[in-house]
Amino acid sequence: MTTRRKVLLGLGLCTLSVALQTFAEQPPKVWRIGVLAQRERTSVRDTGQFDTFVMAMRELGYIEGKNLVIEWRYSETNDERLLEMAAQLAQLKVHVIVAVGTISAIAAKKMTATIPIVMTSVTDPVGSGLVASLGRPGGNVTGLSMGVGDTGSKRLELMMAVVPKLSRVAVLMNSANPGNTVGLKNLQETAKKVGVTVVPIDASTPEELEKGFARMKLERVGAVMISLDSSKTKHLQLIVALAIKYRLPSVSISRDYTVAGLLMSYGHDFAEFFRLAATYVDKILKGAKPSDLPVQRPTKFNLVINGKTAKALGLTIPPELLLQVDEVIE
Repeated sequence: MTTRRKVLLGLGLCTLSVALQTFAEQPPKVWRIGVLAQRERTSVRDTGQFDTFVMAMRELGYIEGKNLVIEWRYSETNDERLLEMAAQLAQLKVHVIVAVGTISAIAAKKMTATIPIVMTSVTDPVGSGLVASLGRPGGNVTGLSMGVGDTGSKRLELMMAVVPKLSRVAVLMNSANPGNTVGLKNLQETAKKVGVTVVPIDASTPEELEKGFARMKLERVGAVMISLDSSKTKHLQLIVALAIKYRLPSVSISRDYTVAGLLMSYGHDFAEFFRLAATYVDKILKGAKPSDLPVQRPTKFNLVINGKTAKALGLTIPPELLLQVDEVIE
């Protein structure tokens, strides 16, 4: 080998060594995820649901402080702030937005048509205009849907088992929440078939809630169904106190509401939804398009009863209902 060739070979090996060293020293890609929630930070974090999301992301190889940054945005139940916060996440150019609830998902979609959005706990994503269909979402939104109709019908059935002569039931809702209005419509259709009159009570503030429960008494309703909404979560203790005061059996979709003191809940596992949301994020970060990822609906539902509340209301839970119970809170 000539001296010139030796020099060139040496230079080539040196360059390759430097290149390999530089490649080896490249910092890992840092993924930035935005989480947009309508609820208060404390109420969300206290449930441990977001901890489930963070742990699921870790199991998938995304670790905060190493290759993952999570931008948390809570509107503190102020719906007007959601658009502002969704705009912030869009300006930060996060890789994915996880939107919790119908209103959050709608706000995120209004702010970006390009950043992938993983929704969770949305009542009716098709009716809300978030996706074209559950099987083929078609845009930049996919994720988890609570489903429409079936669980509301089941909650009415459960309440009729507790109050056998139930003829009038109140629905405590927020008309500004599209998920609540869709749920009400479907419940009214079911209730009509079984001869039960539905009395909508639109209330979000403490004053409205006080008046709403007083109206329930005047309307002679026999039970109340609590729609899932950030305003209900914020004032949950007041709702529990009013339901006890007016001796109204209550049912909701959320176990957290039953733990707080409402009589019953029937719905999906919210923590499981957050775990599944992480799998959607992972697929998207690995190149999948939201438009090609079908929206999932829950396959398992839990019935939870608060035994202490049942005693306070002087209720005896029917044996056939107890056979269906997944958890009794004492």
